[in-house]
Amino acid sequence: MKFGRLYQPRNPAFWLMVAFNLLSTLLAWVARTYALAPAVSLLLAGVAIGNALIGVWLILQLMRDKPSAEPD
Repeated sequence: MKFGRLYQPRNPAFWLMVAFNLLSTLLAWVARTYALAPAVSLLLAGVAIGNALIGVWLILQLMRDKPSAEPD
């Protein structure tokens, strides 16, 4: 598992990982910034945590997979 394999802009999983992590950050910011009903806050927090977990899973998959085009 190498950290250098994380950056794969030609791999769609890379962009999904970026989107999930940005969305979880945005949801966490909304949940903390605005005074929402407790149920809405819990829902937003749950979705943010779910997005973060999916993002971490994608990070681990990207770091485990070999790059699609290895230099010779």
